[in-house]
Amino acid sequence: MNSYRKIQRLSGGKTRFFTLLLALVLTLALLPSWGLAEEVQVVAAPDPNILAQGALLVDMKTGKMVYGKNEHAELYPASLTKIMTALLTLEAIDTGKLTFDQKITAGPIVNTLPADGSTVGLKEGEVMTVRNLLDCLLIPSANEAACVLAVAVSGSVDAFVDAMNKKASALGCQNTHFVNPHGLHDPGHYTSPWDMYLITTAAMKYPTFMVICDTDRVVVPATNLSKERALLNTNYLICNRRIPDYKNPEAHGVKTGSTSQSGHCLVSTAQRNNKHFLSVVMGAERVQEGKRTIIRSFSETTRLFNWGFDNFRYMDLLDDGEPIDEIPVELSKTDHVTAVAGGSLEALVPAGMKKDLVERTVHLDGDKLEAPIEEGQKLGSVTVSYNGVEYGAVDLISSHAAELSKFLQVERQALELAQNKLVWAGAGVVGVAVVALLIRNAMKNRRRSKGSGFSGYNGR
Repeated sequence: MNSYRKIQRLSGGKTRFFTLLLALVLTLALLPSWGLAEEVQVVAAPDPNILAQGALLVDMKTGKMVYGKNEHAELYPASLTKIMTALLTLEAIDTGKLTFDQKITAGPIVNTLPADGSTVGLKEGEVMTVRNLLDCLLIPSANEAACVLAVAVSGSVDAFVDAMNKKASALGCQNTHFVNPHGLHDPGHYTSPWDMYLITTAAMKYPTFMVICDTDRVVVPATNLSKERALLNTNYLICNRRIPDYKNPEAHGVKTGSTSQSGHCLVSTAQRNNKHFLSVVMGAERVQEGKRTIIRSFSETTRLFNWGFDNFRYMDLLDDGEPIDEIPVELSKTDHVTAVAGGSLEALVPAGMKKDLVERTVHLDGDKLEAPIEEGQKLGSVTVSYNGVEYGAVDLISSHAAELSKFLQVERQALELAQNKLVWAGAGVVGVAVVALLIRNAMKNRRRSKGSGFSGYNGR
């Protein structure tokens, strides 16, 4: 009886042990659902849903698009066109064809423009410097200034328009065609937000361009036909003298544009701390909210800037010399080299993104690496991406050398020779031929031996 109870106690103890073990296994299996094992979640900025036909936000530090809406659509630019007009004028100054102080006389072209367009009242025969004409072009958006500069640069408006289209093509614009230098509506006159970014960044390489575009008010000196002119910038993000509602201290430049067909357009830049964006908004509406009129090209631009500032941050995705992969090397006693980043990579990423979630994809220059490999030799590249977005790539270089082994080289050549079917086939043919020749010679010798044999009879 005592033995039975003892066995029963032992059996009960084992049962309790396995029950506890099973409970522990189940507990560990359920840990993720208790929040102790964090699920990997995709981090993305919310859609700002910009209210315009087309919009674009580009990080000026990396040149990467942060937001796009119909960024390659062909849209009417209105006076955004004058950015290209300014660019070609600044290029002419840079090459010595014109100077800022050079005096230009307005021709009869100024009489051909509609009176209800943007104007400073420039008259035929009026003399103004190139710099003053640029002020009139970019600050109050004077259409006649665009025509006068076009003639000064190219000799005629038609020749200037041809130069505008050639420059657009040279900059990589694929959805742009200009018909005039000012932007007054024409069905064949169009561009895209992305192309406007390309044109604007080209103009921004000239410091004078942004100095003018960022001026809220300018006084043009008196001319032979006019008293001095006080001109206000049409960009309400930087000039609050007419409408104070849109003033944005973080914004700088660039250019407005509006016609009934194009809607309201604006190219602008903004900086906050270490972030610098360029935005393009095209085809925005003018709407009435109660007693207040909203021009959405300005309000949506500021909203787009704030979205970029609030939802993104810079991250070092690769450090110069950072080990990336171990790459096998053939024909060397050193069986591998360490591939390291040949430069650093910084990118603007969603604010909540973690570096350990980034994907790195290695692309080798060839199918395999063979010695000799020199220290610092380019091996390929590494691409960094997250959630389908590629943030950039840098070269992969070898951290150390891998010398060629003559023994391994000869060994491979011998092995390749042994594996070469053509060589073996050739050797087989030669072998068969040799054997056949030997058999033939043997048979000939045998026939000779039989033919010369002695019978023992002498004929007598």
